[in-house]
Amino acid sequence: MVKDRSDGDPDSDQSSDQDQELGAGPSALFGEDELRASCAKEMALLALMEKTGYNMVQENGQRKYGGPPPGWEGPPPPRGCEVFVGKIPRDMYEDELVPLFEQAGCIYEFRLMMEFSGENRGYAFVMYTNREAAQRAIQMLDNHEIRPRKYIGVCVSLDNCRLFIGSIPKDKKKDEILDEMKKVTDGVVDVIVYPSSTDKTKNRGFAFVEYESHKAAAMARRKLIPGTFQLWGHSIQVDWAEPEKDVDEEVMQRVRVLYVRNLMLSTTEETLQQEFSRFKPGSVERVKKLTDYAFVHYCNRDDALTALGLMNGMVIDGAAVEVSLAKPANVNREGGVNSVAGGSGPRKYHNRGYLGNSNHSSIMGGDMRAGAGDAAGGGFLMHRNCSGDGPIQDLTCRQGEHFLSDQTGRANMEVLLT
Repeated sequence: MVKDRSDGDPDSDQSSDQDQELGAGPSALFGEDELRASCAKEMALLALMEKTGYNMVQENGQRKYGGPPPGWEGPPPPRGCEVFVGKIPRDMYEDELVPLFEQAGCIYEFRLMMEFSGENRGYAFVMYTNREAAQRAIQMLDNHEIRPRKYIGVCVSLDNCRLFIGSIPKDKKKDEILDEMKKVTDGVVDVIVYPSSTDKTKNRGFAFVEYESHKAAAMARRKLIPGTFQLWGHSIQVDWAEPEKDVDEEVMQRVRVLYVRNLMLSTTEETLQQEFSRFKPGSVERVKKLTDYAFVHYCNRDDALTALGLMNGMVIDGAAVEVSLAKPANVNREGGVNSVAGGSGPRKYHNRGYLGNSNHSSIMGGDMRAGAGDAAGGGFLMHRNCSGDGPIQDLTCRQGEHFLSDQTGRANMEVLLT
């Protein structure tokens, strides 16, 4: 904890006498009530540190409690252990907040954002020692009435380690992009490049660059900001990639729909049904293909998992396909509209969810009765722009409808499933 310290001025005794005569002592500057309140807050924080054994330090506009906690050995907790806390009363501090959030589990680090005035900025980050405690904090404390008619918000916090890089020459391969990004920025781990839907030898003009840490990604973004940097003679566009929201593991355990990407435009639903049921005829319930990606519905989850292992990387009509479990629509509905290449705002890189036919009752093995919820019987939501080559988009839609946006920003609505 940062404290104000006297510089040990030899004239301090004289100056204090003058201050009292001029009415410029601490009581005159701050008022007795403010001084008492400040001392009480300081004493409360000291009592918390003494009780728990955690350290506290204030730096760069935030006050950090712990990180690591007493007796901690090994690396920090993995990704997914931190929650964001918003709408905190400005006069509430760690002595009240820490005991509340400790109810969910052991805290690794509590970071309260601070104003220069000494008030907090209304939000904080709480990192737990495991993911279960973080999820428990969200369930217990989101919309918690922390003071009369004052409710806090709690949600998962993820360090973003990916950047969206736009306006890349379409003839560049993944290895070339990876090598170039490693030359101009530090901490590059991987590059994600999507092939064009019309020509698999070309990319779509953008890539996602994965960095070893959020700090490395932030430093790279600062260096590559638009208008100040070029790759291969082209001015590039740089923004944060909007990370895919984590899906509850229990929900994913019920999914029996596969998401298949990097398909040829000429590949038909009949071909996919045949290829994906080759290991067990009759196992595929139905297939829905859109441009160069598709969703394959299985009658049961075990067959879907078997096909996932067999078909990922398989060549169909000359294209090596990528296969993964489709993700539920309710995971992707938040966040609003994301712009296509050439626009502004964050870019998504997640796989598309699939919004199933409303008259189907068991996309994930759940039911679609009123109140069952999206996770139990709702479908999956698709995201793609009209050209088929732009970054993935996320637009709220009603069941059975798909909103598309072309590169000029015009919005269209197309009924995909009847």
